[in-house]
Amino acid sequence: MPAVSHTYPHSYYAATACDMPDLPSLDGDLTCDVCVIGGGLTGVSAALHLAELGYDVVLLEAEKIGWGASGRNGGQLGTGQRQDQDTLEKIYGRDIARTLWDFAEESVALCKDLIQKHAIQCDFKPGILHVCLKPEQVRADHAYINKLSTEYGCQDRRVLSREEICDRLGTTLYHGGSFDRSSGHLHPLNFNLGLAKAALAAGARLYEGVRVTAYSASAPSVVQTGCGNVTASYLVLACNGYLEKLERRVAGKIMPINNYVLATAPLSQDRQKSIIRDEVAVVDSKFVVDYYRFSPDRRLLFGGGETYSRHFPSDIKSFVRKYMLRVFPQLADVPIDHAWGGTLAITLNRIPHFGRLEPNVFYAQGYSGHGLAYTVFAGKLVAEALSGTAERFDVMADLNIPSFPGGTLLRWPGLVLGMVYYALRDRL
Repeated sequence: MPAVSHTYPHSYYAATACDMPDLPSLDGDLTCDVCVIGGGLTGVSAALHLAELGYDVVLLEAEKIGWGASGRNGGQLGTGQRQDQDTLEKIYGRDIARTLWDFAEESVALCKDLIQKHAIQCDFKPGILHVCLKPEQVRADHAYINKLSTEYGCQDRRVLSREEICDRLGTTLYHGGSFDRSSGHLHPLNFNLGLAKAALAAGARLYEGVRVTAYSASAPSVVQTGCGNVTASYLVLACNGYLEKLERRVAGKIMPINNYVLATAPLSQDRQKSIIRDEVAVVDSKFVVDYYRFSPDRRLLFGGGETYSRHFPSDIKSFVRKYMLRVFPQLADVPIDHAWGGTLAITLNRIPHFGRLEPNVFYAQGYSGHGLAYTVFAGKLVAEALSGTAERFDVMADLNIPSFPGGTLLRWPGLVLGMVYYALRDRL
């Protein structure tokens, strides 16, 4: 079978990706136990965990493994859910909120374990600084850290004063914050590729350049592509922001949005230390967050800004650079070597959306910008449920995830109005 000719979109991650064995494109019909659609972190994690359980797994990726947001994101391996525990308690009650906290903690631990177990070269470093732009946010953040300590037994976060933040970062923009030593940051594409290699070693069959056009809601399911069909007893939809029209029954639960990152030219060691003193990542308190960290070759990787159309800005470098210079104006003389965007999926309440469409069709989506760890955990939960131990998957599947008003046709105007409102709050 011929190797796929697709290439990765331009990014710093693509330019520094580890070698990956050439993967074939589909050439004819196949039969398997499980067909996974999507080669991002959810898909490769599901393939890995299912193959380790003894299932015959076929994974179909329309482009390249890690081509989407899984291989283009900010690389921050954060703890917790996208919503804080206070919000989760109000929505779901204390018991479910506690379970969701435990799931999130396990997701980070799972990623660290997989990196070690499979010797994945993805530049993992521990630690994320959470920084606050307003004094009232500092008070709320410090109260929340105390809540996590006293009610959830979390001892890995500590509060930081304005002076301590200023000592660690080359900006006076922030009023304080906190440090999470249990979280971390990594090269997301290399992490995705490392998991794919592990799935191959476990016996999964991975194919690239295979776009799924439809599937039958039957058992077994017939997955249709332009280069052959796959007949599978079970099906896993791991498409997230690229689901589009493949499955209309859950498309209205998510909204694809675009986020952007740049990479500067390498800085001197002294200049790097003047921007971020330690080898940690940083995320701020805005609704549309700024997030940044350094690469091993001393490039500042800075993420900022979102768009809500199907198109990226014509000049991504300038689009993101303005956010970087608001934080670090002293970097105005530094060239930008790379800039790129990626499409992710959010839910209306920012809670991930899991479930079954048929007894043999599973899906997980809508990580809402907090998916680097949780996508990997999602793949594990899918494997558990498919193999007959569904209790933990069902906790996620039973969460009430509202649809976007107006479904897939009218969700865009409402989202844009909402985002404009929150962006205005950020500026004020």
